[in-house]
Amino acid sequence: METFLIKALQLVLSLSILVILHEFGHYFFSRLFKVRVDKYYVFFHPLFSLARWKKINGKYKFRFFSRNVPSNERPKKDASGNEVKDENGKPQMEQIPLEELPEDDWRRHPESTEWGIGWVPLGGYCKIAGMIDESMDKTALKAPPQKWEFRSQSVWKRFLIIAGGVLVNFLLAFALYAAVLFTWGREVVPPENATYGYNFSQTMLNIGFKNGDKILNINGQKVEEQQDILEKLLLDGNRDVTVMRGGETLELRMPQDLAQQMMQNADVGFASMRFPFVIDSVFPNTNAARAHLMKGDSIIAVNGKQISLYQDVTNEFLQNKNKATVLYFARNGYLCRTTVLVDANGRIGILPKAYNNFLQTVQHKYNLLESIPAGFNYGIETLTFYVKQFKLVFTKAGVKQLGGFGTIGGLFPPVWDWQSFWMLTAFLSIILAFMNFLPIPGLDGGYALFLIYEAITRRKPSDKFMEYATTIGFMLLLLLLVYANGNDLFKWISNLFGL
Repeated sequence: METFLIKALQLVLSLSILVILHEFGHYFFSRLFKVRVDKYYVFFHPLFSLARWKKINGKYKFRFFSRNVPSNERPKKDASGNEVKDENGKPQMEQIPLEELPEDDWRRHPESTEWGIGWVPLGGYCKIAGMIDESMDKTALKAPPQKWEFRSQSVWKRFLIIAGGVLVNFLLAFALYAAVLFTWGREVVPPENATYGYNFSQTMLNIGFKNGDKILNINGQKVEEQQDILEKLLLDGNRDVTVMRGGETLELRMPQDLAQQMMQNADVGFASMRFPFVIDSVFPNTNAARAHLMKGDSIIAVNGKQISLYQDVTNEFLQNKNKATVLYFARNGYLCRTTVLVDANGRIGILPKAYNNFLQTVQHKYNLLESIPAGFNYGIETLTFYVKQFKLVFTKAGVKQLGGFGTIGGLFPPVWDWQSFWMLTAFLSIILAFMNFLPIPGLDGGYALFLIYEAITRRKPSDKFMEYATTIGFMLLLLLLVYANGNDLFKWISNLFGL
């Protein structure tokens, strides 16, 4: 439970930062061009909000745990006082004149933004006046365009307002990467320093790799970093791999559909560096604590099997879920023995030392001036890597691997580590920027596409067309969200019951 809460808190904090700053990009350009922003909310707030505030007559008014402000509309009536209905028999709505609203009614002051904090801790939004989006005010859009509305602005101004969120997310990612590189530097393990070789997924083993192989080069080119292995083999389609196995050099040929095979088999751990299993910390009130395991203990055997590397030990734990397992370990030069219960997830409640404690690393340090271009380059490399991966989503196997909030939350470490947190937040900022600028109605990219069409043809799409396109796009995105999180739920249930 503690691990879940730590990951959940990191996820919520990270997404909150990203959404707040993404929406600020829209807000900044809106206010720069004197376009009104009706609402700016962190988190969603169905029915009520935790807190909201608004500047009225020069002073901020605050309300806490209050119901949402209703829309400024009412049924339209004719001269006889009868409700006016449309061709479908539904009442037509009209805006309530501001002078008819009470002085303390926030709707009477549309010139200032309503700021707020919702109670559903995911997402947020910036509602721009006169913009056709998922929160569109249809009654207001029926009135003639006003100079302070989004729809009254020139194409280039509207484009900047739309692109502002994506722009801020990219800048945020570059800034975070630069800050991390300046603060902690960058530590990598070149593949030739993989002393214990690599551990491979089942698909890679089926192809011909063996755990412990060292990858020397791919297509005759030396591999500089571990990420290069994934990129060159799965994304770039390189097929010839030279490995070192027991002092012998071998050539392996990869199949053309390697990426599809990996996704079809739902493989995890494509190729990871092997390293000794040494305990870094023991979580309190866990099976490991009850078995009297301590920091610094080095596991050397499990259930009589002489295994000491992290991947081998964790695999043995997975084979012994809900079972009492005998461990042999070295402590201060002595051989010790204990029995520990492995839980249903194949865990005992410890955190092992990371691979860089055992493998020779290369440290890259950056001063302030060096970190800025280095952060930018790292961001571009990350974006390029992600775009290459994105094409795999459109395969049958790729669709099955789509994940939602559970998958994203699983990226965060089980303990709070600021370096990892900021690196993952930067990565998610890149993803958010890229995904948001896809040319899909309802996303920023969809609006940008229509604006480009308008700039080229000098014809503005009708409000009715934009309304339909936005509604359809929003429904598709909602279905995708349900599907992705449904995948997470299915995987969780499958793991829980061993399906």
